[in-house]
Amino acid sequence: MRHDFGAESSRPASLLCTLRTHQSPSEWQHSLPACLLGVDRAGLTPAGFHQEVSPSHLRFPLFQVFPSAIFTVPTLTFSVLYCFFVIAHDRRRILHCNVTRHPNSALVVQQLREAFPYDSAPVYLIFDRGASFNEEVIDTVKSFGVQPKRISFRSPWQNSVAERWVGSCRHDLLDHVIVLNQRHLKRLLNAYILYYHDDRTHLALAKGTPAGREPEKNPNIGCRVVSMPRLGGLHHRYGLAA
Repeated sequence: MRHDFGAESSRPASLLCTLRTHQSPSEWQHSLPACLLGVDRAGLTPAGFHQEVSPSHLRFPLFQVFPSAIFTVPTLTFSVLYCFFVIAHDRRRILHCNVTRHPNSALVVQQLREAFPYDSAPVYLIFDRGASFNEEVIDTVKSFGVQPKRISFRSPWQNSVAERWVGSCRHDLLDHVIVLNQRHLKRLLNAYILYYHDDRTHLALAKGTPAGREPEKNPNIGCRVVSMPRLGGLHHRYGLAA
């Protein structure tokens, strides 16, 4: 297969930039874009902003759908760790996340019990066709009063919300660190989930966060911008000084 690397450099700079600004430089009112500050600026419509529309083929409310998945993470000693998580479809909230060395159906059942305590189970639970999601898991899910929805063969797009979170976790965190062991990975994921819930903006949520971050407002146009490090300085949250 031929790869034309020269054609990559001929693309516009906006396509090669990985900064999640959601605006062109000509539309910035201050030194930093509104999507990083979370500032409510009346009359400003970011270029390239597309509001997500709920698919018409969905016949049930999104807040009743909880996708789940397991993904792998290599360590410094070349062992493989497995991360299980459950995410809410409506606000992209991570409801439960844990790390193990040996995934099996008994582990998945226990994690589902911890994810949905006190009759808090959703109506639908989406999962892939991994060996860990066997008949024992399906029977347990049904005992919760949940309808299991297994995706089709070779169709990860049917579990797109979970797959998207795995991609974001790798791009924002795991591609920049070397995991030492199971305890280290669990600590990193807990810190990333806090950042993901409170600080990371989403176009699908109208530039909001899963936890509902409020836009910052300051009538003084000359106010100072402060930078708050997240994940040990790997990412930052920007706010307006009082």
